[in-house]
Amino acid sequence: MTATTARRTGAPRRPAGARRANRREAVAGLLFILPTLVIFAVFKFLPIGGAGAMSLTEYRLNGDVTFLGAENYTRLFSDPHFWQSLGVTLGYVCIFVPLIIAVSLVGALLLNKLVRYNGVFRALLFVPYLSSFVLAGIIWTWIFAIDGPLNAALETVGLGPVLFLSGEQWLVLASLAMVSVWKGFGYSMLIFLAGLKAQPAEVHEAARIDGANAWKGFWHVTFPLLKPVLFFVLVIETIIGFQVFDTIYVMTAGGPARASYSLIYFLFDEGFKYFDFGYAAAIGIVLFVIVLVLSLVQRRFFEGKEEL
Repeated sequence: MTATTARRTGAPRRPAGARRANRREAVAGLLFILPTLVIFAVFKFLPIGGAGAMSLTEYRLNGDVTFLGAENYTRLFSDPHFWQSLGVTLGYVCIFVPLIIAVSLVGALLLNKLVRYNGVFRALLFVPYLSSFVLAGIIWTWIFAIDGPLNAALETVGLGPVLFLSGEQWLVLASLAMVSVWKGFGYSMLIFLAGLKAQPAEVHEAARIDGANAWKGFWHVTFPLLKPVLFFVLVIETIIGFQVFDTIYVMTAGGPARASYSLIYFLFDEGFKYFDFGYAAAIGIVLFVIVLVLSLVQRRFFEGKEEL
């Protein structure tokens, strides 16, 4: 719209000073986030680009590089170990993600109801998140051992011994997922708790006045208001689930019989055991694409639910 047209139609014009002020604010905002953008570019985007380039080559330790094109990807998709590790990873994620979301949400709901010593319990529940995966893995390996305390307790009621880390694949993955949930649920719990604290009290009060009990209040008021937080936690925990490595490395080393041989463990072996860096980079790129697609699907799902 030109200035003449604006005068004829009576459309309001923004003063030149306001436009300059908005530009200054935009530039100031960009300068504030510039350090973060630089860090992301150096430590996130450049490594992804470098891995993508490396995945098209045969990269040797002496620095020799041979361009292979899509050969690494062709080899990867015909490798039975890739499909096995992908199946293991998907199985682990299907156990880990719902479990950690449920535990984190229940913990947040309980803390939100707690009036006294809230900070103390919050700190105690967050302590496992601060410990290392290696330490957690060593402790839980002892707990899950055939002669460990958990099997000793089960034997007293006639249920042991249970081969938590050397039995059926589903049991091994469930045991590893339980350790990861114990280690990491404190972070998501605090995210959920922040979402609960941000909900307007008058909405819950109106639901109580309308006769909603605790379950109806949660399902029809609390849970819908938590959907943005739930989406964030779901994406973060899905990414963490696909990147599982430390717990497996310490507790099972991918066994028994590759029952816990995840994609990241497969990448680790190819890159740092067999020094096939180009092939390992191809595994990383495929994993990146899988996680990206799943995140977009989850976002579309939640957007669709909000529209309903």
